[in-house]
Amino acid sequence: MNNMKGRIIIFAVVSLLLFVAAAGAQNISGSITGGAVSRGSNARGVIVMSIPGGLHVNSNRPSSQYSIPTTVRLSGPGVRAGAVSYPRGANRKFDFSESPINVYEGTVRFPFTVRVPANFRGNTVRIRAVVKYQACTTEVCYPPKTKEITLTAAVR
Repeated sequence: MNNMKGRIIIFAVVSLLLFVAAAGAQNISGSITGGAVSRGSNARGVIVMSIPGGLHVNSNRPSSQYSIPTTVRLSGPGVRAGAVSYPRGANRKFDFSESPINVYEGTVRFPFTVRVPANFRGNTVRIRAVVKYQACTTEVCYPPKTKEITLTAAVR
């Protein structure tokens, strides 16, 4: 009897660890093209989400009222971040949903522009990116996550 309890506890702990690892496994990175921008001009930037195999993330328009969409919010002192371009996802059918859900898989790029005014003070632009997403397997979705990164570029 004690042996069975021990196995159940070990199974529960391992399952919990896998759940936590899978839910936070997405890597979020990004850059501002060239690493530098001139005053009075626009620069291109990109946020990159790397999704491990076996997982998907709901797209920005998942086509299911219960799925939490991926969002990217940008802000930066003294600059103006343009709208994020969300790529099209892929429609996939999963065990937990009656209808296909639009999702992102693999590496996904979210491009944007940033405008640096001619009177910008300082030598560095900082863009704060807050990415909210919900990762899922083919059977279950994990709680939504929010990750924040800061992109920098030199100002010329």
